[in-house]
Amino acid sequence: MTDERTGRRAADLLPEETASGSADPRAQAEAILADSDEREDDPGAAPDSFLERRRSDETVYPDNNPR
Repeated sequence: MTDERTGRRAADLLPEETASGSADPRAQAEAILADSDEREDDPGAAPDSFLERRRSDETVYPDNNPR
């Protein structure tokens, strides 16, 4: 994780992150990015998460959805 990346993330907190306040936006950004990097490296790392990966030939088209 680079200082530049952390600085950009700290400067661009999401509205809900800004609303809840942060005593240290840079530390908050570091924690968010570390979690994001971990999930990217190991998609199963997030508890109770489900990551669905599809190939282009497995695309669901609106006309094919059963109702």
